[in-house]
Amino acid sequence: MKVGILKERTQYERRVAAVPETISKMVKAGTEVLVETGAGDGSFIDDKAFEAAGARICPDAASLLAEAEVVIKVNRPGNEEIAGMKDGAVFVGFIGAAANPETVKALAGKGVTSFAMEMVPRITRAQRMDALSTMSTAAGYKAVLLAANACGRFFPMLTTAVGSVPPAKAILIGVGVAGLQAIATARRLGAVVTAFDTRPAAGEQAKSLGAEFVAMDVDHSQAEDAGGYAKEQTEDFYKQEQDLIRKHSKDADIVITTALIPGKRAPMLITEEMVKEMKPGSVIVDLAVEMGGNCVLSELGKEVVKYGVTVIGPANLPSGLPVHSSLLYAKNMLAFLNLISPDGKGLNIDLADDIIKGSMVTHSGEVTHPAFKKQG
Repeated sequence: MKVGILKERTQYERRVAAVPETISKMVKAGTEVLVETGAGDGSFIDDKAFEAAGARICPDAASLLAEAEVVIKVNRPGNEEIAGMKDGAVFVGFIGAAANPETVKALAGKGVTSFAMEMVPRITRAQRMDALSTMSTAAGYKAVLLAANACGRFFPMLTTAVGSVPPAKAILIGVGVAGLQAIATARRLGAVVTAFDTRPAAGEQAKSLGAEFVAMDVDHSQAEDAGGYAKEQTEDFYKQEQDLIRKHSKDADIVITTALIPGKRAPMLITEEMVKEMKPGSVIVDLAVEMGGNCVLSELGKEVVKYGVTVIGPANLPSGLPVHSSLLYAKNMLAFLNLISPDGKGLNIDLADDIIKGSMVTHSGEVTHPAFKKQG
């Protein structure tokens, strides 16, 4: 079996879908690995390192695609890449199927069997393939570093010859994987952290990391779905949530928002009036900006100052840690490849497998995932 690793061409992207460590394991299992030249440049991996691991370097995407039976990337393939794939090839990566119906249609039209890493179900057996959680860990960590860099205050309490400096006050909105990592990172730096989430179950996790937890008065079934994700709520509910956050954000030095609803626009939780009331010099980092944002003033890929508050809307934060983000994603990808090719030498796709069913988007010329069938 031939597996091809394409160079990423998406703006802001520095990650790569495989690293020498995972390529070496593929090769030992009997897989032939092809790597497009320069694929690892953004992650500080040169072609020689891939070759030393047993990969063969291809001079361009076209020559790689002409041979590869399985194509892996971080991001969705472009139209030229899809056109260049072999009929019946397999593609694995973050497709963003809900937001990119044209990509889904093109994959189906080419007869490509495609798997979306963002659709891997969060079940115990799939933990090693859960790239969403892996990348959220990187984003939560990096968000706090961005906030610390932009904030004009120390994070920890310091005692100096001229008196004590109080610790920074950080607000974390959304206690998922990214939020938990942000809490842990902010606490390591010495900040006092208050965390908000609509899901009562998130409280114990936030508290275990040293944060104070504030929750809406809502029962478990109303707050989250069967997969543990936050549910979409009514406008009145979000207004109540804004009022609750407002009581704390006025005095905050750092606000980091991570609230997302799967397949929906991110809930608007920080209004312009709330920003006006914040202290000059404080910072908002909106990790939900790529899905519309939790703050009304966030701009994708930009750092802006509004009413004396720095509002950061980072694009693709995991790419800001390309070495470890690539390593972790590559391990997620290796685990997925082991699922569809247990012996490394040929494909054995079990259509009855829960992970396969949950992550497969297209197969045999059709859109197979129920959520996206209308896109075909």
